[in-house]
Amino acid sequence: MAAAAAAVSSTSSSGATEQDALKALTFQRLHPKTYLERFLAENVRPDGRDLDEWRDVSVNVGSISTADGSALVRLGSTTVVCGVKAEIAEPELDRPLEGFLVPNLDLPAICSPKFKPGPPTDEAQVLSDRLNEVLISSGVVSTKSLCIEHGKAAWVLYVDATCINYDGNAFDATLLAMVAALKNTTLPKPTYHEETKRTICSRTVREPLQCGPLPTSYSFGIFDGTHLLADPTSFEEPLLDTTVSVVVDESGGLTSVMQLGLGVVGADDVLNKCIDAAMICWRTTRKDIYGAS
Repeated sequence: MAAAAAAVSSTSSSGATEQDALKALTFQRLHPKTYLERFLAENVRPDGRDLDEWRDVSVNVGSISTADGSALVRLGSTTVVCGVKAEIAEPELDRPLEGFLVPNLDLPAICSPKFKPGPPTDEAQVLSDRLNEVLISSGVVSTKSLCIEHGKAAWVLYVDATCINYDGNAFDATLLAMVAALKNTTLPKPTYHEETKRTICSRTVREPLQCGPLPTSYSFGIFDGTHLLADPTSFEEPLLDTTVSVVVDESGGLTSVMQLGLGVVGADDVLNKCIDAAMICWRTTRKDIYGAS
């Protein structure tokens, strides 16, 4: 009898727990802002992190054998895979000594219910433009180093990233994946023949891509004008007033600061807080992120 009573009690407790979890999930979907506000009032976030806490990050390179360079990055549950493919093309007439760097991010329907099948979303296009801006401004790959023959031949590097699981902050994860993939890239040794106007690539000799400063990004969300959230999740992102991304190079130098969304009260103070927090994260957890890869 005692055993039966204990079993009934356990079943009842389990059922109550499931009902509570269902109620919480329903409330979260119907009233997401209030749901987040109640957590932040206790200085904690729905996933259990502190407001200034970052998710774990991992970088693995060389996983795509058919690419000239590749990387797989996990930032919490957000997962991005990136491959670099090189082709040879004629340089532009006004830039005869420069090659091309072409980054692109795909956010397919398989990575999150928020994305639908079809042409690239506006969000993917905006992120691709921001990534291109950071890669060019940081000098991670000099386009002049991609020149094979003045005005005749140059490398075109297609840096294609695909998010295979989306849980927020795709910008930080994708920049990590792209830079790690570029650092992992090797190119066949090219020789331009003037008489045939053709470039022949060696099948046996490959040379590592020349890379400059390696940037990392640290994104923050500002909720309700008061709460600064590091590394926002996909649940938190739609509720944010503003997103701030701080880009730092491998020596700790500030490369750029980008803000998306409405302005906030005391913006200078908020930006300084973001920069300080980014520097702390760089020093403590990501200083050697590419070296480890």
